[in-house]
Amino acid sequence: MLEVFALLVAAHAVADYPLQGDFLSRAKNRVSPVVGVPWYQALGAHAAIHAGAVGIVTGSLALGLAEFVAHAVIDDLKCRGRISYITDQALHVACKAAWVGVMVAAA
Repeated sequence: MLEVFALLVAAHAVADYPLQGDFLSRAKNRVSPVVGVPWYQALGAHAAIHAGAVGIVTGSLALGLAEFVAHAVIDDLKCRGRISYITDQALHVACKAAWVGVMVAAA
């Protein structure tokens, strides 16, 4: 399971940096969205990238859906200034640990 956790963290890094890019990073922010782009659509697209990564690594649609919800909520909190960037990243890694815990419990 340590390998699965490591792959989840690596997939998170790929999905949160090169696959997000400047456009999604700015457009997902409801406080100052990109004009003409619904912030929730951009946030949903970003969360879907993460959900797909979790689903692929774990082989679980349910964990992918859990990641979609968790990632969207965490990023929205960060964009609204409710949590810091450091807290945002810590919560994302904690979610990956939780998904591995769910896999262990289900095995």
